[in-house]
Amino acid sequence: MAEEITQTTEVAKLGDEAVGAYEVNRFAIQRVTPPGEVWSSEGVACAIGSHPSNQLVIQDRTVSRFHCEIRADERGVRLVDLESRNGTIVDGVRVEAAWLREGSTIQIGESTLRFHLIPERAAIPISGREAFGPLLGRSVAMRSVFAILERVSRSDSTVLIEGETGTGKEATAEAIHEASPRADGPLVVVDCGAIPGTLLESELFGHEKGAFTGAVAQRIGAFEAANGGTVFLDELGELPPQLQPKLLRVLEQRTIRRVGNTQRVNVDVRVVAATNRRLRQEVNEGRFRSDLYYRLAVIKVELPPLRERHGDIPILAEAFVKQLGASDEVMERLLEPSFVRRLEQAAWPGNVRELRNHLERCLVLQEPLPLATRNGAADAGGISVDPTLSYADARQRAIGAFEASYLKALVEYHHGNVSKAARAADIDRAYLHRLLRRHGLR
Repeated sequence: MAEEITQTTEVAKLGDEAVGAYEVNRFAIQRVTPPGEVWSSEGVACAIGSHPSNQLVIQDRTVSRFHCEIRADERGVRLVDLESRNGTIVDGVRVEAAWLREGSTIQIGESTLRFHLIPERAAIPISGREAFGPLLGRSVAMRSVFAILERVSRSDSTVLIEGETGTGKEATAEAIHEASPRADGPLVVVDCGAIPGTLLESELFGHEKGAFTGAVAQRIGAFEAANGGTVFLDELGELPPQLQPKLLRVLEQRTIRRVGNTQRVNVDVRVVAATNRRLRQEVNEGRFRSDLYYRLAVIKVELPPLRERHGDIPILAEAFVKQLGASDEVMERLLEPSFVRRLEQAAWPGNVRELRNHLERCLVLQEPLPLATRNGAADAGGISVDPTLSYADARQRAIGAFEASYLKALVEYHHGNVSKAARAADIDRAYLHRLLRRHGLR
């Protein structure tokens, strides 16, 4: 096993920001059959597959474009299969995920690799700040994200933000825009998952009067509206296949064509995209173009789930309670150490957004409310009943709690794919979107 990540006292200068570093064990991947190169890590991860954007590229017809990923963290070095076509075998066993040890053999298609730990360590930069725009965090996981954002914001490069539902992808896009040279320009947000595919092309690129039924006037799309600023494409994994080549052309040529017009219009925009799907797996399954992914992931920012942000819940809870306008008395009650410890022990499948919504409910009802712990049990045992409420109000609260729990479990089971979740639940997709918004899960 790799040794634990440790903080170093080294501090470097990156522009005007003080940046420290943490160290992680380096590792090497040796290609055994057929004999080939040895790849050595300089950071925390190595993506392996046939696509040229991988760190270790294996040109083999039996290897998926994005086959697997090896990542070092404080617990060791772990391999995760990216839903490859033919699977990944570690030490003779087919795995979805596995911890690697010195000398582990990895079978990928017709190629055999061997894993080695390197005695030296790689220094991973972390920011000295505990906030970046609306983002908060003092954990190593978040401060390493801040260090990336500090550098990324100064450039005009396309950015892909990946993370689970509720981890703060839109807030990250806002932070990038506000810290960039384009901050005085517009930030235009397009939710690709909430707009029907038939209307999304017009939303992105605009249309001419009479281009289709209902087009009673010319409309400027998001890319033209964001000229001089930033376009944020949320839920990019929901982008229909027929629009993917058109988005690719925009990224490559910085021109758009309105629906119903043959003329191309130049646009000066920066593109930031976000998804809660694993786009590399979508590429493997043929639902997302590999060339579009390659063009989007110029810079990739991965937001950690709340369960991996050790120590961040107290600072987040304090900030949210203040933002929600709690009185001093209620704030003291909601930030009482025993309640904060319960917050730290909770599961939070909806991540930071769920934490904020829970604290808002506590604020409305003027008391700490029960919540589910990481083993799935309610910390107050069963259903919370308030005998001071009327039957109708108590029933409505119970229904709301059931809806929130069901929707969280439903969307998590379908890996954030709202269309699949709606089909499985036998409800209309638009209605599911409304329910998710009502419970703060989008």
